Amino acid sequence: MSFAGKPVPHESARGHVTGDALYTDDLLLRFPRLLHAWPVLSPYAHALVKSLDVSPALTQPGVATVLTAADVPGEGDTGSSRHDEPLFPTEAMYHQQPIAWVLGETLEDARLGAERVRVEYEPLPAILTIEDAISAGSFLSGPFRLADGDMSVIESSPLLFDGELMIGGQEHFYLETHCAIAWRDETGGVAAHSSTQHPAEAQEVISRVLGLPRHKITVECLRMGGAFGGKEVQSNPWVAIAALGAWKTGRPVRVRLTRALDFALTGKRHPFLARYSAGFDDHGRLEGVRISYYSDGGWSLDLSEPILWRALFHTDNTYRLPAVELTGSICRTHKTSQTAFRGFGGPQGMLVIEEILDQAARRLSLRPDVVRERNFYREGDRTHYGQIVKDAGRIHTIWRKVKQSSEFDARRKEIDRFNENSPHRKRGLAITPVKFGISFTATFFNQAGALVLIYRDGSVQVNHGGTEMGQGLHTKIQQIAADSLGVPLEAVRVMPTRTDKIPNTSATAASAGTDLNGAAVADACRQLCVRLAAVAAGLLGCDASAVRFSNGLALGNGDESEGIPIARVCEAAYRQQVPLFAQGYYRTPDIHFDPKAGRGKPFHYFAYAAAVSEVEIDGFTGDYRLLRTDILEDVGESVSPVVDRGQVEGGFIQGVGWLTLEELVWNSQGHLATAGASTYKLPSWSEVPDVFNVGFLERAAEPGVVMGSKAVGEPPLMLAISVREAIRDAVAAFGDGGPLTFASPATPERVFFAVQAARAARESVRETIKR
Repeated sequence: MSFAGKPVPHESARGHVTGDALYTDDLLLRFPRLLHAWPVLSPYAHALVKSLDVSPALTQPGVATVLTAADVPGEGDTGSSRHDEPLFPTEAMYHQQPIAWVLGETLEDARLGAERVRVEYEPLPAILTIEDAISAGSFLSGPFRLADGDMSVIESSPLLFDGELMIGGQEHFYLETHCAIAWRDETGGVAAHSSTQHPAEAQEVISRVLGLPRHKITVECLRMGGAFGGKEVQSNPWVAIAALGAWKTGRPVRVRLTRALDFALTGKRHPFLARYSAGFDDHGRLEGVRISYYSDGGWSLDLSEPILWRALFHTDNTYRLPAVELTGSICRTHKTSQTAFRGFGGPQGMLVIEEILDQAARRLSLRPDVVRERNFYREGDRTHYGQIVKDAGRIHTIWRKVKQSSEFDARRKEIDRFNENSPHRKRGLAITPVKFGISFTATFFNQAGALVLIYRDGSVQVNHGGTEMGQGLHTKIQQIAADSLGVPLEAVRVMPTRTDKIPNTSATAASAGTDLNGAAVADACRQLCVRLAAVAAGLLGCDASAVRFSNGLALGNGDESEGIPIARVCEAAYRQQVPLFAQGYYRTPDIHFDPKAGRGKPFHYFAYAAAVSEVEIDGFTGDYRLLRTDILEDVGESVSPVVDRGQVEGGFIQGVGWLTLEELVWNSQGHLATAGASTYKLPSWSEVPDVFNVGFLERAAEPGVVMGSKAVGEPPLMLAISVREAIRDAVAAFGDGGPLTFASPATPERVFFAVQAARAARESVRETIKR
């Protein structure tokens, strides 16, 4: 029996709904004498710390100690790339940045102690917007550049226009906020539980802060209650504080951010400002485009450089750019350090090219879907960074199929009729594609290891370097291992991720968790099957090449009635001194990129998809309803269809939130004003389409990837661009259908003012005609 490709439930689904599935903060009772940490927070977005007096905090009952820079035995910095994130800063760089940490017997003791700490500040001017950063020349990095073709063609294009697009950020709003527990072990080392996507980097950061070699540090991630990129590097400061507190006091220390602290202290999706010039021919074919990107990196570099590079890579989406010049700079502002978020810069780049294509279509009085299709890649085309667009024909296939299944053309006519007879409510329809490159753009991250253990009773433990954050990675790993070893699904247990089982792991990110870790597990299982086949051959009286394992049995030349239990084979292997454990390893082949030349093959393959969305807008309020969405996703041969469907649906809705609802607002003092669910609007059931159809492209196996599957974590998010474009289509129906734009997210307020502008433009045209 094969388990890969079967619709099995998430391996922790029952635990999720019963509460039996444990998260980091559920482990508190395992640690007697646990101390709790609370930060001393800067009231300024930018200020020098002139003096720090912690002695009053020590008079607060229940306070054990206060952590300051003087307590750090190693490096007092947790920055992942540039080492520019001091644990105890002498210059506050964003509002509520921690200056010191109080440890107390209870969280309330620690909080009250933090209130007593006396800090003298010298306020400094704060840069809070991308525009202000550009004016002040405040940059963290860049400019970076990607270019291809002859840009002189743009000046002679029949249609030439300029524009800009402001793209807002997004709060991760994982259900489980950041949390870490650390303690000293009996060997003089430190162990930690952390809600992190990258246990190996947490291990590295603790090692740096404590000045200990990494073999003295063990980090475990049991599971996460969501992450979306927000726990890739931004979990590091919290586990470092927990470890430092444990090192100083000799007691276990817990750091858990409340929702309010998580909002205030952690990075978001990068806001972007894009300024562009584009040239098209009379038929809507792009001739050349020049785009300058400015991302808001916040106060430190974090992962802003690879995020910006992915925006440059994905500016093409599914479209050939004959002549292109892209530049990108990372602005330094006095806000939280913006970080990884599902899509990792790709969504911002794609949104800009979709904006440009729609602008061109409306200026040429062409349907936007026609202009998009005319600019698609064809087989044999290369991207603007020189990579061949493998399987480019799938773009056309998916586009055609989802148009047919959604009855796009018929509904287009119906919507036009509806709009003619509805002066105050208008409907819009749009179709948009996705091409998303799969691999870490830092090529050395594209590797993974696994350790698979088989016990004498035939049961299996699987260890791998990936982390489970609700996305179903462990479920897929369980299916891959069961399939590879020919054992029942329930015979396989996927273990929590630990640095003492699999060393030097990459983050679970870039949609590559299954591609990398699944392939490493499959490699280990292949080694074990070879060993067990030799043992089983002796028991079955056949050649080892004839042995196969299925449904918990070792089979020779006969059917299952003649098979023997794998448990018997394992016992025999043990007695024959055959090792029942194996290490697996995988590295992604043939990927490379030269950033100086702007050429290479940074992606192993591309995932393709398309979505059709229909909305209805209230012209009086700007509010919208998402009536229907049809999605066709290329997931290769799905390892776990139920998990993949959940990823497509969830990613799409998260994208709808980013593009239509979720607005981050900082006030003039640098304080995040939308700092909770009451003011930061998240998508809910009301944003789920009334009709929601999700399908997978058939016969789409991807060669060279485990089980022929494709990544599915990030690509669906960009399908939500179809909702933004449907909103634009509906807004245009209030006017004369001409070009219009609005910043992202398309909140009801922005949509309302766009409707007013569309109506005003229509009246202006009518007045001009009358004259």
